[in-house]
Amino acid sequence: MAFSELLDQVGSLGRFQVLQTVALVVPIMWLTTHNMLENFSAAVPSHRCWVPLLDNSTAQASAPGALGPEALLAVSIPLGPDHEPHQCRRFRHPQWQLLEPNTTATNWSEAATEPCVDGWVYDHSTFTSTIVAEWDLVCDSQALKPMAQSIFLAGILVGAAVCGQTSDRFGRKLVLTWSYLQLAVWVVEWTSAQARALAMTFNALGFSFGQVLLAAVAYGVRDWTLLQLAVSAPFFLCFVYSWWLAESARWLLVTGRLERGLQELQRVAAINGKRAVGDTLTTEVLLSAMQEELSVKQAPASLGTLFYTPGLGLRTCVSIPCWFAFGFTFFGLALDLQALGSNIFLLLVLLGAFDIPAKISTLLLLSRLGRRPMQASSLVLAGLCILANTLVPLEMVALRAALALLGLCGVGAAFICITIYTGELFPTVLRMTAVGLGQMSARAGGILGPLVRLLGVHSPSLPLLMYGAVPVLSGLAALLLPETQNLPLPDTIQDVQNQAVKKATHGTRERSVLKSTQF
Repeated sequence: MAFSELLDQVGSLGRFQVLQTVALVVPIMWLTTHNMLENFSAAVPSHRCWVPLLDNSTAQASAPGALGPEALLAVSIPLGPDHEPHQCRRFRHPQWQLLEPNTTATNWSEAATEPCVDGWVYDHSTFTSTIVAEWDLVCDSQALKPMAQSIFLAGILVGAAVCGQTSDRFGRKLVLTWSYLQLAVWVVEWTSAQARALAMTFNALGFSFGQVLLAAVAYGVRDWTLLQLAVSAPFFLCFVYSWWLAESARWLLVTGRLERGLQELQRVAAINGKRAVGDTLTTEVLLSAMQEELSVKQAPASLGTLFYTPGLGLRTCVSIPCWFAFGFTFFGLALDLQALGSNIFLLLVLLGAFDIPAKISTLLLLSRLGRRPMQASSLVLAGLCILANTLVPLEMVALRAALALLGLCGVGAAFICITIYTGELFPTVLRMTAVGLGQMSARAGGILGPLVRLLGVHSPSLPLLMYGAVPVLSGLAALLLPETQNLPLPDTIQDVQNQAVKKATHGTRERSVLKSTQF
């Protein structure tokens, strides 16, 4: 584990690490705005069928002059299940008898109605334009909205699949410059074990800040095309300064690129005010320090290695469901904030605001309780909050929103845990492949999450049952993972296997001592 000693010499928590972390938080914030954007660009405005008496000037002229808009609406649109004008059906002909004193508005037959064959009229008081209103993604076409969300997340899944292995082969900086999909794990390789959780949490807070940022931008920009442009343009700035970012020296040294690794270490030493230390570093010093890691024959960075190599298979098979649970539950709930309340601007601000103390608390507890118990508890508690919502009546909107926000904050805490945990469970030569696989699992969960909402037509509680059960089961499975708190990052597969051997030997000694004391 000699790289940790080299990092301590050039500075493992100095000016460079601060600048690098801040430089990565900015694109994370704007990346979050894209992940959550469809809460606004695909918001569903209030709508009703287009009807001649209300929306055609010629038909309006033939209506009795004493009738106002409310009366014309009553004879044109039947009431829906919520006793509001039906959003998907209209009367074939005006039902004038509904205006009679002894007739209730619910006295109408299905045969007297028809679908909105002439289109819909949308309320533009909140949003001037959304994709739902522009493309009529309502009524029989309402399933296309979660499908669009799933297609977007499918694109990110492809990026996670490609970028994970590409980063392990060609380097973190090259891939990051073009995609910004592997931001957080890069920080892991430039910080010490003590500062690792702090840097990762700060990066994770970028997602929380991004949620508040999106609410503010969307509040000022109510047209979906202009909103899309407003949250996309800042990435040009991120692209420009990404060339300043340093490549992972750990990856460079482990893959045999000593000259380049030496340059990056000397650059970091200079930024951290330790230029004299950097000048003492040479390729001979690096060869001597990294002799053990460089002498070990590296297995090819492939998915098969993660699953079939002793010591890695269990870690891979358990971490995948944890990633999946995050994507499945978070995107299933967070991309449908309208279901939690009418003011989605406030809900997103509250989600980001609550998420900040939740993640800071997670950071503090990670250093005290360890990675494994925090990973398990964050997922289980998040799932229980969501499952509790199945017992709350639909009329108690505030309580349902509060439980859902608590569940989402728990999932956010679980994201911090699994991001840090995955970076520590896998060796440098396979770390980005493992993270890419984890992100693939999270995006696969994200793809399925919005589609599960379609099951609500059968039972309103069914989606919540699935959103709650998956993190609970994944959290229990996380108890099978080994603890990595305060351990140096493994550089090679042999390092991982050595850790497992040491743990097994230590456990055997403890049992032997316990037995000897009993006699």
